[in-house]
Amino acid sequence: MGTKCLVLLVILALLSVITAEESTSSSSSSDNKTDKFDAEGHTDWGTYHDPKNEFCGKFDCYKILGFDYESFGKAHPDKSEITKRYRKLSRLWHPDKNKRRDAKQRFVKIARAYEVLTDEEARKEYDFMRYNQEAYFKKYGSSVVWAYSPKSNTLLVIIGLLVAGSYISWLIQKQQWQNVADKLIKATVDDLGSGKGGTPESKDLRDRALEILQEREEKEKEDDTATTNGDTAVKKKKKIKLTASEKRTQQADQLRPIVTELVEDIDDFGAGYHKPTWKDLLVVKAANFPVSFAKAISWNAMYAIRRIQKTPLTDNEREVLTRRAIGEIHWTSADEDKQKEMIKRDLWVGQNMLDWEEEQEMKQWSAADRKRYNRMKKKGKTGKEE
Repeated sequence: MGTKCLVLLVILALLSVITAEESTSSSSSSDNKTDKFDAEGHTDWGTYHDPKNEFCGKFDCYKILGFDYESFGKAHPDKSEITKRYRKLSRLWHPDKNKRRDAKQRFVKIARAYEVLTDEEARKEYDFMRYNQEAYFKKYGSSVVWAYSPKSNTLLVIIGLLVAGSYISWLIQKQQWQNVADKLIKATVDDLGSGKGGTPESKDLRDRALEILQEREEKEKEDDTATTNGDTAVKKKKKIKLTASEKRTQQADQLRPIVTELVEDIDDFGAGYHKPTWKDLLVVKAANFPVSFAKAISWNAMYAIRRIQKTPLTDNEREVLTRRAIGEIHWTSADEDKQKEMIKRDLWVGQNMLDWEEEQEMKQWSAADRKRYNRMKKKGKTGKEE
């Protein structure tokens, strides 16, 4: 009985050894058949939305180790398969063995992928957030899609703005002067009346231009006479008769360059229409503004106090009130005698101002219209009543 038991135990031991060897050989052969991963040719690491680098950054942890998440189905790689891939790739990309520049970076990413996929909680979260970016946002926050630009030098920006503003203000002042100059040239050359835009200044300018033109024509005649006397063979040119319209056109063409030269010599038309100077630059205006503002506040305060005290108006107050009533353009365009006359008329008083405006309007009328208006006024009728 004891011999039989001993034989039975030996047989069972032999069977267990044979079974173990078969299982080992079968498992090794199955591994050799299924895992045909080419570590050296593996370059596709895929993509994953991980802006905070909580897992493998912009790369897919599965793809880093050579697995394809989309093709898993129900059978996901277990820890042993992940470990085998990790060992194969880490041996290949270890910085001590691989001399490529990116070997260290790849080795770190491979180690991180192995760390995430072998941690059950991290791997579960990683799989859950693959297509659930809202959950990723709630836990880790959003990626930075914008960033502050490099800080600009504030002083340089301010200086640049002031230079640009000063240049623009200079151009504006130049254009304002040019607009008045163009109108004056047109009124002078076309000999426009007061009702069509002509002014006493344009009349005076035209007279000066005609004098210059006459002097030039006389000089040309003298030169032609001297040339003719020196060469008797030269025949006199026949003069072509021109119509009145052609004569006016010819004269206008001759006057235009002369008038333009005369207008170019006028630096200031008054009422702020002057050629630009350094005082018109924005920088200068900005610097003078606090001073001008303080003076205006001080003047108005003193004027209010004097009115409460009922003291007589000073000459300065009368001038300021007159300038405010008629406007800066009319004031600066008037000569000194006219300014004194306007101050005496107390134009800041309502009725006095209406009378003055009526006179200014009548100056633009023709002589016949003014006579007609005066006759109607004597009869007690005005143009408005009619």
